[in-house]
Amino acid sequence: MKLIREFKEFAVKGNMMDMAIGIIIGAAFNKVIDVLAKQVILPPLSLLTDGVNFGDKKLVLREAINSASGEIITSEVAIAYGKLSEVFLDFLIIGFTVFIIVKFMNRLRNKAHDAKDKTVVTPKDIQLLSDLKELMEEQNRMLKSNTRN
Repeated sequence: MKLIREFKEFAVKGNMMDMAIGIIIGAAFNKVIDVLAKQVILPPLSLLTDGVNFGDKKLVLREAINSASGEIITSEVAIAYGKLSEVFLDFLIIGFTVFIIVKFMNRLRNKAHDAKDKTVVTPKDIQLLSDLKELMEEQNRMLKSNTRN
């Protein structure tokens, strides 16, 4: 029963919903990046390299052995470095995109946390801290002027 109560608290706090939304968007984003790499970026790259399909590139360690009837006796052993290059390109695209998104979000957060910037609504907790800081600075100035007199 304690486990069920803890799960309800977890779900109600929004953590589970935030994670679910992040996972769903991440899966959709992965599909977009996969298509972008394989259907948009790699074809022109293949054209520049005289029609080389990077996904098919491999280093064959042992050729497949077929019988006279065409039946495979021993399968091919190969290192598919072409697939690795595709996955690496996907990784670079995702990494760069996430970098741009995080940079944009940090810029928005920093702008929202600036209490002096009136173009963006400052969150109440940040505004209260800013007001408290200003009051403390004013109090320190008053104390310093009183000690001098």
